[in-house]
Amino acid sequence: MERNFVTVDVTINKLLDEKKYKTLRDILTTMNAYDIACLFGDIHDSKVQVLFRMLPKELAADVFVEMDEDTQEFLIKGFSDSELKEVVDELSADDAVDIIEEMPANVVKRILRQADAETRKQINELLKYPDDSAGSIMTTEFVNLRPGMTVDQAILRIRRTGIDKETIYTCYVTHDNGKLAGVITIKDILLADEDDIIENLMEENVISVGTLDDQEHVAQIIRNYDFLAVPVVDTENRLVGIVTFDDAVDVMEEETTEDIQKMAAITSSDKPYTKSGVFETWWHRIPWLLLLMISATFTGIIISSCESLLQGELIILTSFIPMLMGTAGNAGSQSSVTVIRALSLEEIEFKDIFWVIFKECRVSIICGATLAIVNFGKTLLIDGWLLQNPKVTPEIALVVSLTIFVVVVVSKIVGCSLPMVAKKIGMDPAVMASPFITTIVDIVSLLVFFAIATLVLQA
Repeated sequence: MERNFVTVDVTINKLLDEKKYKTLRDILTTMNAYDIACLFGDIHDSKVQVLFRMLPKELAADVFVEMDEDTQEFLIKGFSDSELKEVVDELSADDAVDIIEEMPANVVKRILRQADAETRKQINELLKYPDDSAGSIMTTEFVNLRPGMTVDQAILRIRRTGIDKETIYTCYVTHDNGKLAGVITIKDILLADEDDIIENLMEENVISVGTLDDQEHVAQIIRNYDFLAVPVVDTENRLVGIVTFDDAVDVMEEETTEDIQKMAAITSSDKPYTKSGVFETWWHRIPWLLLLMISATFTGIIISSCESLLQGELIILTSFIPMLMGTAGNAGSQSSVTVIRALSLEEIEFKDIFWVIFKECRVSIICGATLAIVNFGKTLLIDGWLLQNPKVTPEIALVVSLTIFVVVVVSKIVGCSLPMVAKKIGMDPAVMASPFITTIVDIVSLLVFFAIATLVLQA
């Protein structure tokens, strides 16, 4: 028996056409903010405004944060000043900053104009921190307690102030001068006696980050220690904000996306693929393609310089060049990707470079020897005997196999060392991944190939 399924967006569109607004509101208020934002992405812009105005204030703000920047900008332009103020008032400071950073100047002015003085001050403070720093992604909305408070007083303070805070599950204990003294969970507070002192219950050895610490480092700390949030302090150990788990997840997604794009020779873009136009996509891809095309000129120069070698019976050597260059590139990419991952997870540091090279050198010798032996047999059996090519001699097979062994060793050493050097000098190790390393090892493989060919075949 055939079953008919109706998707949510079809239902919403039908209810809109029938002007059943009460039913629509009832459906939307039962949905998660993320799901509503995804739903709005599949509905025509003109209908998004109607639906958004049906949402309760708090849910509307949560949905607004989850939307892509194009939809956010479209809605802001259609908002009246009072509607915009309602949304801004419900946004946390860090979410407001994230939105502002993606908006054009005229939209930013409208947002700041509708924000209250305190929110505007918090936004301006967060905007002062460098991009990709802990300060730029932290929120200033946290629960802070005093060391001398009793548990009863702490619970009362949480009840009075917690409604507007990012999280109440982890509370931070600060002195009167704002310096971080300790941390305590709501579980510890609820399980303690009412007259217990917070100072006696709190954890004094607090793991914190600085305002200028890299956001990727902050996300790594939250991941390593399974924190719900990590405190952010200034140079005098004053608590100025917290970075929560959801922000860390966003950072990890952003950093991973950026690394993948760089490893694929694409300049980074914040827009989803479906939202990027043809010319915008072209603009992000063409710089690396041009650079790699020009760098490939060196391989052409090397082949041209060895033109005298590639004549007569030795013309067969040219048929092995693609295989050698591909093997070298693959070997280098394996090492670089492995090392880049280890660097991002803080499993290794620059001081470990000689240990890493030594390990990769041993791995490359085994890999290179295996490939060389297999290639020697493959060249004689398939290229020579099966394809009946008299130009494929044991000497040719030996040249190709020796080249494979050398280029695999060199490629893996280059592939593991360049990302570590890049990290040391402040570059993103992902830049040294597949495209960049492949270009280098292509040149090396040709130089090695023709050097060995000259030594063996013209000796």
